[in-house]
Amino acid sequence: MKTKVNNAFENAKKQIQWACMIYEDCSEDKNEYELIIHPKRILEVNIPVKMDNWSVKVFTWFRSQHNDARWPFKWWIRFHPEVNRDEVQALSVWMTLKCAVIDIPLGGGKWGIIVDPKELSETELERLARGYVRSLYKYIGPWVDVPAPDVNTNPKIMGWMMDEYSNLVWIYSPGSFTWKPLSAWGSAGRWTATAQGWVYVIEEILKLEKDSLQWKTIAIQWAGNAGLTMAWFMEDLWANVIAISDSKWWIYNKKWVDLEKIKKLKQDWKSVTDYSEKKENLDWWKLLEIKADILIPAALENVITSENAENIKAKYILELANGPVTPDWDEILKKLDITVIPDILANAWGVMVSYFEQVQNDQNFYWEADYIDQQLKKKITLAAKDVHETHKKYRSTLREAAYIVSMKRVFAAMKARGEV
Repeated sequence: MKTKVNNAFENAKKQIQWACMIYEDCSEDKNEYELIIHPKRILEVNIPVKMDNWSVKVFTWFRSQHNDARWPFKWWIRFHPEVNRDEVQALSVWMTLKCAVIDIPLGGGKWGIIVDPKELSETELERLARGYVRSLYKYIGPWVDVPAPDVNTNPKIMGWMMDEYSNLVWIYSPGSFTWKPLSAWGSAGRWTATAQGWVYVIEEILKLEKDSLQWKTIAIQWAGNAGLTMAWFMEDLWANVIAISDSKWWIYNKKWVDLEKIKKLKQDWKSVTDYSEKKENLDWWKLLEIKADILIPAALENVITSENAENIKAKYILELANGPVTPDWDEILKKLDITVIPDILANAWGVMVSYFEQVQNDQNFYWEADYIDQQLKKKITLAAKDVHETHKKYRSTLREAAYIVSMKRVFAAMKARGEV
């Protein structure tokens, strides 16, 4: 695959600009536009960590607090060697918009650290996590700024961070971080509710488009836990997963892929190419171009660009990754009969479950998984209808409609607080 440098923050600004061209209450000469594209605060922190060999290594973190008009900041923590300032800013913008499009009382932010966690031992990783909390604990907390895990982070790391924060403030504070282990007062239904949310949103959009999941073929870029769970839910609705990838390779079966076998391979830390005896290593990016009804990019940004967009054969794209489609592709989209369900709607259900966890921590009362699923479906149905109605009203793409719905709510909160 050819590589083209795409600045995620510039992409986010372009998407907002295009939505503003349609939405009459937002234009580049208004304060709202300037306030929505610029993060409120960006921090860069260098954290020294003592390694197992007694040497000291310094790690750089970026932290973007985009907008807290709907309060408090809500964000994900990413551990990845390619983290950079612009990526973190972009992800914080998208978090503000996704919290608004699903209408929950949270703002947007993002943490990112330049590190390959596979190169650290577990004790080094824990020192790194706790060291960051020690450096920034005065700026976070249940009513200020609440993180959750993202790429290469997990409930165990959230548990370490929550424990460190609680020790520093001398108050047990489970609501300071979300997606914690259940034993540390995390929420029931984390992975299943999030994956079910993805299915609900594609199911609802298809219904509004007078279509259905039945007999649809599906290609999934990234065989993670939630992605595989979502695939099972889709198969229960008579959809067929015919292609799936990991970080390097992908496999294809024109009838269906055995998801149970894929799950076992991933649990054993094997490649999807071990699925069959035929050892044909297919680069994961080629999965994006196969003939399937629904394409699901579920890992990294900027995987569908002007370089491969015209080769996409799917009828629908469900963006589970943040920013997998670049703005130049959106321009091409307007000329093609492909419907993109944008990331700020499609993958917002992780933050919804995180919000449910915050509510439970605050109440010190914990919900059953069935109740979480009921509330999730209710919010998804409302959000999908809001976006689809806006799409029809403005004759826009679903992405532009989702941005308009989000910006209306953010601007209303900013005006109510006297920020504009």
